[in-house]
Amino acid sequence: MKPEFLLENQLCFRLYTASRLLSQAYHPLLSKHGLTYPQYLVLLVLWEKDAQPVNDIAKRLYLETNTVTPLLQRMEREGIVTREKSKEDARQMIVKLARKGEELQEKLAEVPFKVGSAVLCDSVTPETVPELFRLLDGMIVQLKNVD
Repeated sequence: MKPEFLLENQLCFRLYTASRLLSQAYHPLLSKHGLTYPQYLVLLVLWEKDAQPVNDIAKRLYLETNTVTPLLQRMEREGIVTREKSKEDARQMIVKLARKGEELQEKLAEVPFKVGSAVLCDSVTPETVPELFRLLDGMIVQLKNVD
């Protein structure tokens, strides 16, 4: 067999596995607050800047609006966010944190630290994390441009 077809030589497999295991690490921390990982990502975007159009949230998460909309609808039903039509453009929906969404920020304050410490190892240290981010960001930019 050619070495380029061996599973252990596939970057995509390592990234997929790391992503899946990282999501699993978040699960127990988020589920006790009734959240999924995608909902947590939406909250991170809104905690950074509240009252954003659905399109902006989708772009920030590298997702399509038709993927984000059902997620936001569920979050609205759960009282985490509110959605209302934009006053400037009635075609746009503006998503805002509801009180529950604001309160979750304090309740989830330990999550980044717990997950962050779970990924630290010999090769991933607080000192190497910025370089890892830089490499992954470059990869994301490159992959966004693949046809």
